[in-house]
Amino acid sequence: MTAHEQQNPPPNTDFTVSGQKLRGAAIGYCALLTVFWFVAHFFGLKALDEYPVSTFLSFALLFAPYWFFGFGAAEMLRARLKTPALTVAVSAVLALPYFVLEAPRGNVQAPMAAVLIAIPVLVAAVLKNWPRAGNWADFLVLGAVGLLIDLGLLTAAWPLHAAGVSVWPAGLSGFPKLMMANVALYGYLVVKPIESMGYDLRPRLADLKYGLREFFFCAPMVLSLGFLLGFLHWHGGTPRLWTAPAAWTFTFFMIALPEELFFRGLVQNLLERHVSQRRALCLASVLFGLSHFNKGATFNWNYVLLATIAGLFYGRAWHAQRRLFASSITHASVDTVWSIWFR
Repeated sequence: MTAHEQQNPPPNTDFTVSGQKLRGAAIGYCALLTVFWFVAHFFGLKALDEYPVSTFLSFALLFAPYWFFGFGAAEMLRARLKTPALTVAVSAVLALPYFVLEAPRGNVQAPMAAVLIAIPVLVAAVLKNWPRAGNWADFLVLGAVGLLIDLGLLTAAWPLHAAGVSVWPAGLSGFPKLMMANVALYGYLVVKPIESMGYDLRPRLADLKYGLREFFFCAPMVLSLGFLLGFLHWHGGTPRLWTAPAAWTFTFFMIALPEELFFRGLVQNLLERHVSQRRALCLASVLFGLSHFNKGATFNWNYVLLATIAGLFYGRAWHAQRRLFASSITHASVDTVWSIWFR
């Protein structure tokens, strides 16, 4: 290197590119927050009428890592966290949306607050200390996070849990799922990056191609079996003009993408390090189906079976190019059609 090069080192091109991506992502972030504001009003979200500022700011904070990690922010953050201790400590920030949401309502529950801080810290500490991908620590973390959401352990605080009293405002019970999605993203993009997750929010034409292909493969099979089992019923009627696009947008970001991140980007991906791709697809689909067991008063076998079958097609969409955007298109399309016409 010449003396001139030493005095004027070339710019860090990785950060320059990431910076450009993030500036574009910031515009998309603001646009989506606006869209979500109107979607929430369209569906009559009561919390937004009662406490508009805290609800909106809480969601904006919740959505920020979820969105920006899809545009390279995780790599930039990882480069700035110089020590393991700092990497673990920063994870506690992921609990901030809870305090922003509940403090103005005077509803901050100390046990829930402690748990929401402890979860990301413990996950970060475990993953930092066991860096090899696909080991027991990964399945311990994923099992714990999955059960927390699936059993509803973050929707009520103690001692209210026994009475089933929700500590989240009406309409915002999906917040814990997004918080755990952020924990998973921080854990597997910042603390312990793993290959081939496919968490990239820059859409490609191939995402639409594979996502819709699997939707059209999946729909006839699931609909036929659903009617045969008596689980699906045709509602008929014509929804309002904006119902389908509003429902699809909400479903894509709030339901499909977090679930695809967990079951395809992480579970199926990590299982492939131990079993064949076909077995990993089947195992991840069965686990996805079983996660729907409690959608009712009793164990819902029909829902589990249909979700397992749908999971096979979601997994195929992800595996085509190992991109979560594609499988989330399939997932959101199936759920939207079901919720509007067959639920």
